[in-house]
Formats: sequence, C-alpha cells, structure tokens
Amino acid sequence: MLEPALLPTPLVDCTDGVFARAGVELRLKRDDLLHPSVPGNKWRKLAPNLAAAVEQGHTRLLTFGGAYSTHLRAVAAAAAALGLESVGLVRGEELADRPRNWSLRAAERSGMRLEFLTRADYREATGRAGAGGGGELLRRWGRCLVLPEGGSNALAAIGAAAIPAELPDLGGRDVVCCPVGTGGTLAGIAAGLPPGARALGVAVLRGGEGYLEAEVARLHRAGFGREFDNWRIDHAHHGGGYGKVPAELAAHAEEFERRHGIPVELRYVAKLLAALADLAQAGAFERGTRLTAVVTGLPDPE
Repeated sequence: MLEPALLPTPLVDCTDGVFARAGVELRLKRDDLLHPSVPGNKWRKLAPNLAAAVEQGHTRLLTFGGAYSTHLRAVAAAAAALGLESVGLVRGEELADRPRNWSLRAAERSGMRLEFLTRADYREATGRAGAGGGGELLRRWGRCLVLPEGGSNALAAIGAAAIPAELPDLGGRDVVCCPVGTGGTLAGIAAGLPPGARALGVAVLRGGEGYLEAEVARLHRAGFGREFDNWRIDHAHHGGGYGKVPAELAAHAEEFERRHGIPVELRYVAKLLAALADLAQAGAFERGTRLTAVVTGLPDPE
C-alpha cells in the first residue's frame, strides 16, 4: 500500500540578501517533503495517473527515463506499493552491461524491469508514445499504462494544479515558480492560479525555447480544455544543459543550504533558486512581489 502524502506541504519564509534588497519576498513550498518514496512533483504528477491505472484495471506501468531519472525510481516505488509491475525504458544501451548506478539499483530493487535503448530508439519510442502511437510498445510488453518521460501528461498537470490551492492569499503580487523539465508541473501551477497571480518556470535543459512553451500549452489544452496566459519560462539559467551543474551553481546551492538549513537538489531546484536570485538582483520583479519557489525534489543520496 502506498503511504499517505504530507499535505499540505510546509511553506517556509526564506527572504534574505538579494531578495530583501530588491524588495521581494521569497518563500519555499517544501514539496520535497511530500512523500517518503515518491517525492515532490513526482507524487503530484503520478497520483492521478496511478488512480487511473487502478480504475482501468492495469497491472503494469511502462515509462521512460535517463540513467539518474527520479521519475523512474518514483514509478518503480509507487508500482511496487500498489502491487503493479513496472517497466523502465532507459536511454543509453551502453548502460546495459555496466554496474548499475545508485538510481537504477533503486528502481530495480523496487521491482522495475529495465530495458536499455540506443538514443535513437529511445527518441523514437518516446516520440511515438507522446503522439499516442504506443501500439508497438503494447505489442512488446502487453497491456500496460504508458507514462511519458518525466510523467508529464494531462492527468499530471491536473495533479500539479493543486499546488496553488495550498498557498494562502494568492493575488496580484504573487509569482509561483518551479523548475521545468517536461512542463507538467508548470502547466498545473499556471492552471490552478487565481486571477492576477502568475507562474514562472525555469528551464533546466538547454535549447528548449519554443518547445517547452508548446508543451505547456499542449498540456493546458489536454488537461483543462483551454490555454492560459499567466505564465512564462526563463531559458537563461539552465547551467549548460540538463544534468549540468557548474561550480558556481553548486556553490550558490551550498551557501543557500548553509543559510537556511534546507538541502538543495542540484539539477532542478538549484537552478530555480539561482535564477530567482539573478532576476531579483536585475530588477526583474517589482518591489513588493512575493515569490513562492516550489521545491520539487530531494538531493541525490550519492
């Protein structure tokens, strides 16, 4: 059985330094504390998909991810807790014969069957699944619920839309912020905001301009039947690309953790916090703005 989630997650004031000088408040929405085995935005996005899987009588989940994918680990843990099988298609056939890293070991310990694909085959498989053409996957693996890379689909966006409802007194001075990998969390936040409040996403991958915006708009249409104009994505703080953590970014995260006693995950959350500090220092936010940064995950254990 899947353990209950901690809801609502804590809201912590973190205003200091550059934010105070800019006249901007910063608070953290601690979704990293949401669930012991399906942390952060992974629980938000997976919960409605898991409910649909059980309701539809599925016994197997199939999804995609890279060598250190939090999504793969989360799906594996959630499936095991619900008595479902899980299959993970992993980017990089060269990993098949190598010792498993800590992340893939964790997925396998939860019972996930891993299959390693060439990068070309992985792109083809994820592309077909995203376009609704997953018939070949079903022929290979049998009846299963196919979850996209990163878990971002219409149900995932609907799950993430609950985040603003846990934030009191949102209004015209509020900007709710999150890192963006596949767009599901940002799409949900924007859809769940009251009038006047805005959403800001910080892209963690390089070269996502246009593509990520199109993905968020697609998720809005699929999940809510309309598009929203209360959000934007910053593409200037990806740190060199997905999974890249420059020394300056790591130092910023370490200093933030030292000041506030809050562990900072490096591939997503650190980029979000660094972007907000840079934007505040540059005067991108009006004085009196209240930023709420959604902490979407925990630091890697290794």
